[in-house]
Amino acid sequence: MTTDVLPALTAGARTAAHPADTPCTHHDSVLADRHDGTVVRHGDTVAKAHAPGTDPAELSRRLELAAHPALTGILLAPLRPKPVDLHGRLVTFWPYGTPVDPQTPEAAPWEAAATLLARLHRTPAPDGLPPMRGPAKAARAIARLRTAARHPATAPVLRAWAALPAWARAEAPMPPAGTLCHGDLHLGQLVRHPAPNGPWLLIDVDDLGVGVPTWDLARPAAWYACGLLPPDEWTRFLTAYQCAGGPAVPADGDPWPALDVAARALTVQTAALAIVKSVGEERPLDEVQQAVIDACDRMGAVPPELAPGSTA
Repeated sequence: MTTDVLPALTAGARTAAHPADTPCTHHDSVLADRHDGTVVRHGDTVAKAHAPGTDPAELSRRLELAAHPALTGILLAPLRPKPVDLHGRLVTFWPYGTPVDPQTPEAAPWEAAATLLARLHRTPAPDGLPPMRGPAKAARAIARLRTAARHPATAPVLRAWAALPAWARAEAPMPPAGTLCHGDLHLGQLVRHPAPNGPWLLIDVDDLGVGVPTWDLARPAAWYACGLLPPDEWTRFLTAYQCAGGPAVPADGDPWPALDVAARALTVQTAALAIVKSVGEERPLDEVQQAVIDACDRMGAVPPELAPGSTA
């Protein structure tokens, strides 16, 4: 984030929270500052500067959808219906919600996440919604990997990527599922609103759109397949999704024919970003990152399991 945008974003959050002449004891805090977005909080208001190059029409459409009554109780609604321009960056404003506590993994709301996903996937997608950006996000991770300094773990990751069907690499249209998808589901995308103990809601509309719903289950599926998510937590998540009528996987039986391609893609995306981070910080891969790299290496021996209707 450029030095002039962060102070302006913080000032915008203050203005959105209350008039400039109103006495205030709230502190400003930076909740995230990454290449793909910066988020600041002032009181009960959160301001997000979206990634450079974000399409204003697509973001506006996603904001409109998040505010639609059909998604009340599923997606956190924005405070304003349109993004604003701030030093060339699109900025949106949101109510603050209490995030998942990373220090208490035993309390992770897997059932809530799965139920919200199932409800989202069952909501009819309106006309004119952009495609879900999950595959495009994975492709960007691979592009970053290709431009990073050479690393011995790069080769198995690129081999696993090359074995995926073209749609999962954002090189062809997604199979015609027509389902409303979040596009980047992980536990950091849930908050309690109203804070601190309101119901769980999904946040972050950057990748929201129409697409293949298995993508939204792919990250926990990938973690489970890599040995990073305990079987009981994966079972809780999958069972809650099925019980809530989620359409991405069968109500019973083996879910992996449906999940396999998307889970592989998320594994490759995670591995690519792990290598980029390792190279950038000039440090070895940690144990978790190495587990994801090893999973990519194993993928080379077993071709993806294509679900019915998928194309190679």
